[in-house]
Amino acid sequence: MEKNFSIQSQEIIFGSSDSTISKRISQLEKEGKIRKLTPKVYTGNLEDEPEIIIRRNLFSILGHLYPGAVLSHRSAIEFKPTSSGHLFLTYKYTKKSKLLGITIRFLEGNGAIEGDNEIANGLYAAQKERAFLENFQLSRKPGADSKTLTFPEIEERLEQIVRVNGEEELNKIRDKAREIARKLGLEKEFESLNTVISALLSTHPATILTSPVASARAFGIPYDPIRYELFGKLFQELNQFEFKSWIDPNSSNLAFKNFAFFESYFSNYIEGTKFDVNQAKQIIETQKPLPKRHEDSHDVLGTYRLVSSRQEMSIIPHTSGELIAILKYRHKILLSARPDKNPGEFKDQNNFAGQTAFVDFNLVQGTLIKSFDFYNALKNPFARAAYMMFVISEVHPFLDGNGRIARVMMNAELVNQNHAKILIPTVFREDYILTLRKLTRQHEPEAFIRMLSKIHEFSTKVVGNTMDDMQHFLEKSNAFLESDEGRLIF
Repeated sequence: MEKNFSIQSQEIIFGSSDSTISKRISQLEKEGKIRKLTPKVYTGNLEDEPEIIIRRNLFSILGHLYPGAVLSHRSAIEFKPTSSGHLFLTYKYTKKSKLLGITIRFLEGNGAIEGDNEIANGLYAAQKERAFLENFQLSRKPGADSKTLTFPEIEERLEQIVRVNGEEELNKIRDKAREIARKLGLEKEFESLNTVISALLSTHPATILTSPVASARAFGIPYDPIRYELFGKLFQELNQFEFKSWIDPNSSNLAFKNFAFFESYFSNYIEGTKFDVNQAKQIIETQKPLPKRHEDSHDVLGTYRLVSSRQEMSIIPHTSGELIAILKYRHKILLSARPDKNPGEFKDQNNFAGQTAFVDFNLVQGTLIKSFDFYNALKNPFARAAYMMFVISEVHPFLDGNGRIARVMMNAELVNQNHAKILIPTVFREDYILTLRKLTRQHEPEAFIRMLSKIHEFSTKVVGNTMDDMQHFLEKSNAFLESDEGRLIF
C-alpha cells in the first residue's frame, strides 16, 4: 500500500523495463489513479491539464527520454519553446517529435562538451559561448520556427553582457568561443561572432550591426533598453488622456516668487532637507545660510534661485543636446555648495533607492538622448512635464539632487506655456513616491499620471500676493503635515 501511494503521488512517472513496476503502472492506470501523458510518461496529477504538466516538467522528461541530448541553438539561450512551440536539441539524429503542443526539433551533432551544463538528469544545456556560435549557423526557416535567433536578438544579448559586466566579460566569451569553435568545427560561425563583438567594442566598423541597442553602444552612446521601453509605455499612456489646461493664477512677479518659495521649501523637505518654514523664509530673505547648516541652506537657496526666475523656468530643450546642457547647468546651481557631489556633472558611480537600481552611470547620456524621442513627440504641456519629471527621476543622472532637478524640469515645461506649476507638499509625499515606484517596478503609468493630475489641480489653488496668504491656505490644506499625520484637503 505504501509503495502504491509512492508511485501515484508523483506528478511525473516514467515507464520502466522492470516488469513489476510496469505492471503496477498499468494497474494504477486502469484504476484511474494515474493517467498517461505521452508514451512512457504518466502522471498522478489528475487535476491540471496535460500540457501544463508537460511544460512544468519538460526538461526532466526530455532528459529521461533522450539521455545525453543537449539543449542547443536558440533554446540554450531562451530556455523555453519558441512562440510557435519549437524546442531545439542536439542529439544522435535529425528529426521532429511532438510532445503535447511542443515540437521537439532534434539536430544531429556533438553531445555535451566540457563546460556544458546538466540541467536535468540526462539533459544538458549548451554553455552560452557554444550557444552563441550555434546561433550564427544558417537557418532555412526564419521567425519562430528557426533554430537561431535573429541577428538583432543576438546583438542585443551580447550588448546586455557588456552593459552589465563590462568589456572584459565580452572578451572572455570571445576567447572561450574561439576554443569551442575549434572543437566543434564552427570556425566560420566564430568569425561572425567575433565581428559583432569587435563592433560592440568599437574595434571594428559598427555598420554591420542591425540592433539599435547594439549600434548605439558601438557608436559610443549606449543606452538602457529596459528604461527606454518603460518610457515608451509612459508615452503611450500619456497620449490616452485629455489634460485640463490650468493657466498660472500667479501671474504677477511677486506671486510667482511667493509660489517659488514654497516650491523650493517642499522640494527640499521631500528629499530630507528639513527646515521650519520661518527658518526657510529667513534663508531666502537674507540670502545667507543658517549657522551650522551651510550646505542644507544652500540647497534651499539654489532651488529657489532656479524656480523663482521666470526667465530660467521658461527654458525647455529643443534637442537632446540642449536637454543635457540644461540639466547640467541647473544641477550646478542647485548643488553649488556641495563640491563632493560633482555639481553640474553626471554621476561616476551607480546609485540606488532601496532595491531599485537606477540607470548605470555608463548609460546615462545615451538613455537621456534616446528618451528625447518620446518627449519630442508629446505636445501637451502637462504630458511633457509628467514625462520629463519621470525620465529624470528614473535615470537619476547625478550623484545627488535628482528629485529636485526632476521637479524643476517638470515645472519648466509648464512655465514655458504659462501653465500653473506643480507643488508636492509634505503630506502628499507618500502618494508621490508610491506611484513613482509603481511605475518603475510594475511598469504601470496610470496611477502616476492620475496622482500628478490631482496635485496639479491642488497647486492651482495655491495663490496669493503675500507669502502669508499662501501659507495660510497650505496650513488649512494640511500641506505641512507628514504623510501619517493627515491627508491633503482642498
